Amino acid sequence: MTDQGLSRLHKPYFRRGPDYRFGEDRSFADVRDQFALAGVRVGAWVSAEEQQLAANLVFDALADLAWVLKVPPAVLGLRGQLQLAFGSRGQLSAQAHYEPATRILALAKNAGGGALAHEFWHAFDHHMATKLYPDASPRAMASHLWLARPNFRPHPLNQLLHGVLKTVLLSEDGQSPSDYMTRALALDKGRGRPYFSQPTELLARAFEAFVQDDDEVSNRYLVSGTRQSEAARQGAYPQGSHRRRCQQAFAHYFTALGQALSGA
Repeated sequence: MTDQGLSRLHKPYFRRGPDYRFGEDRSFADVRDQFALAGVRVGAWVSAEEQQLAANLVFDALADLAWVLKVPPAVLGLRGQLQLAFGSRGQLSAQAHYEPATRILALAKNAGGGALAHEFWHAFDHHMATKLYPDASPRAMASHLWLARPNFRPHPLNQLLHGVLKTVLLSEDGQSPSDYMTRALALDKGRGRPYFSQPTELLARAFEAFVQDDDEVSNRYLVSGTRQSEAARQGAYPQGSHRRRCQQAFAHYFTALGQALSGA
């Protein structure tokens, strides 16, 4: 059977990185335990074969993400609050989505590949809202609050996260929107509704670019499309020197976070 006759789940996803599984299969229970997730839900229409394929893909993708971020694997569970759903909570036309009300990151069975990094940022953005702003509402995103509320909770890690948000959303002098945001506003004007220019979406795409640009790890199930896709050609991702500055800001923040949480 050719790749064209395969479902998205069965198609090979390019990956370069360490062999965390040592050639063995992993289950979704292993995914839950390794990454300290609150739980994993698998849809009733996911076969045993599909479940095994998906568990291996998700395990490798999350392990690669932890590698890129330089954080202990358990950090990805967001203090045991993040849940994962596979093939059970699909939305029309969505590869994947994050639900703030339930803290569920949902991957579609046949269309979830390449969206995991993007949706993880949404979960992280939501998780960090109360870390920056203790009085944040239950569904608030840190990136949205940051634009409206310059006074966040003082903490060295929050200061580094402030650096990420400022670098992505604002010009280098901090006095105007970044070119990246300006392009997103133009894309939304053409669409007739806000999406690309929403702060959490701007941050999620910048985070995708940071993950995909890693020199050591490449995983198409984790992230794809930040360089050669139609969206990339339209300017939906950070470009040039701004992209490099975003990478540096993300790297400084997550390296410090990893050191703080590993006791280094």
